[in-house]
Amino acid sequence: MTGRMVAIKKIELDLMKNKKAREDCRKEIDLLKQLQHENIIRYFCSFIVADQSKEYLMIVLELAEAGDLSQRSIWKYFVQISRAIAYMHSRSIMHRDIKPANVFISSGGIVKLGDLGLGRFLSMETMNLSTFKKGMVFSIVGTPYYMSPERMNESGYSFKSDIWSLGCVLYEMAALQSPFFGEKQNLLALVRKISKCEYPPIPSNIYSQHLKLTVSNCICANPARRFDARDVLTVAEHMHSHFSSISKSQQKIHSAPQLITNTTTTIRQPQPVRRIQVSSNRSPTTLPQLGGRQNTQL
Repeated sequence: MTGRMVAIKKIELDLMKNKKAREDCRKEIDLLKQLQHENIIRYFCSFIVADQSKEYLMIVLELAEAGDLSQRSIWKYFVQISRAIAYMHSRSIMHRDIKPANVFISSGGIVKLGDLGLGRFLSMETMNLSTFKKGMVFSIVGTPYYMSPERMNESGYSFKSDIWSLGCVLYEMAALQSPFFGEKQNLLALVRKISKCEYPPIPSNIYSQHLKLTVSNCICANPARRFDARDVLTVAEHMHSHFSSISKSQQKIHSAPQLITNTTTTIRQPQPVRRIQVSSNRSPTTLPQLGGRQNTQL
């Protein structure tokens, strides 16, 4: 690590006197040690230092020095967040606190997903316990604006709860605020809005229908109807590929990209009336249109 710029997370040990706080800290370090991915903040080491009669735990992490998430190049950055979540889910790890404040960008334009303090690793033994639904966790953690309905209602949550939060992040990248943000809004009003999926539409004169439909397939009250991490990544990869191949002047809603995929991923509306099956044999230059209906599936 000679000559490397790093970030150091400083935690006062006096604030970790209770067992849960110490366990949460240990869990974050253990998770970071497990994960080696381009789009996840890298852990280097940790140590304890004394300073004026106080002791601190110092966690040395990769530095993503370019700051918070930019609203530009949404698909370029969102696809990297999606890769990080797909990687975590493939290792049976939920993030549980996906939000813009936990997304960073390096000086090289690489997105880094950080702050795994609330992450939960589900072993096969845990996921197969007959007393719980498969892959469900029953503790309330996370940031309220990005919490799914099942988490708010304390009915347990699964990997699909991460997908809800991922949809909220995509929405915020476009609308510049959380979908459920409200001035002088109390928690009860927030819970009601989240339960009913009540949020302002993304500006239709700026962003493509694909972005709006991806959001609606993540921010969906029924977890069973939400995308999973692979679905999100499939859409994000193709949208990123499309926008990377055209000039900025062409990136208008009136020339919205068309999705081509080699999988059976669909973009769903909450109450679809018909489905258009995407053919894997189509040429990338002749992509299928979404169609005119608001609730058309792709």
